[in-house]
Amino acid sequence: MKVEITVNGTSTSADIEPRLLLVHYLREVVGLKATNVGCDTTSCGACTVLLDGESVKSCTLLAAQADGGSVTTLEGLSPNGELHPMAAAFRAEHGLQCGFCTPGMVMAAVGLLSENPTPTEREVREGLEGNLCRCTGYHNIVRAVIAASGQDPDVVQGAAIHRVAEGGGVEAAPGFSTSSASDAHAAGAGA
Repeated sequence: MKVEITVNGTSTSADIEPRLLLVHYLREVVGLKATNVGCDTTSCGACTVLLDGESVKSCTLLAAQADGGSVTTLEGLSPNGELHPMAAAFRAEHGLQCGFCTPGMVMAAVGLLSENPTPTEREVREGLEGNLCRCTGYHNIVRAVIAASGQDPDVVQGAAIHRVAEGGGVEAAPGFSTSSASDAHAAGAGA
């Protein structure tokens, strides 16, 4: 079957097998390699792209389903060679380690900020929960997304921890403790 998909602002067209996944269309037909194949089951998010502005996992979406649509990949975020603000924030906040998840994380984060321009720490964590970082770089990834939103990560993250510590009724974001190691040690010593 023939599909026509706009990829990063450029019209593409190809005769494909109806079962061809969008990730393979992008990598093998169009030749864009930033979109990674990680799990083929929508579990890891390494293949995340934007389809008509919506964050999608391209490993379980058929290219035929994107026919007539517009896809943006990581390469499309920097058409003039300058880093997109999200990619720049990942770099500045050290929001990557091995880099395998980074293209998908950046694309998911761009999608998140298009829906919620000033997210809280919890909203960032929940918004990216479908993307896995096997190096466990989540703390800096969250900081990068908050920074890209124009907020100060220290203020946004610190405010949530401060409210919890004072019993302000706000839960700590997943993965964060509001007690220090010395508090935990003191609590254990009294038991």
